Amino acid sequence: MNTREIASKYRLTHWAQAMRDRADRGLSIRAYCEETGIHENTYFYWQRKLREAACSEIQPSTEEKRLVPNGWALCVKGEQAQTQGLTVEVGGCRITVGTETDPELLSKVCRVLKEL
Repeated sequence: MNTREIASKYRLTHWAQAMRDRADRGLSIRAYCEETGIHENTYFYWQRKLREAACSEIQPSTEEKRLVPNGWALCVKGEQAQTQGLTVEVGGCRITVGTETDPELLSKVCRVLKEL
């Protein structure tokens, strides 16, 4: 990782914390920006950058788009997935990981979930 990537990651982490702080305090974006002296356009710029970073983290590494990645079970309310493997449930979302699951995709999903 080069210094540019480290600086970018640092800025994203800083702004993610600022946005969590605003949400935790229950302030509107306008009120938070006035209180902290941040220009609203700056806030929205970094909000967009954080969303883009989160989306790029969960994008499959291949161009092929699927409803369900290889090795994952589609869970539909009222149905039980009949696969062997590890089932992880976070916030009402259930992920079943099998032997064919792409480890890189699983790693990206875990990083995104950790940030939430």
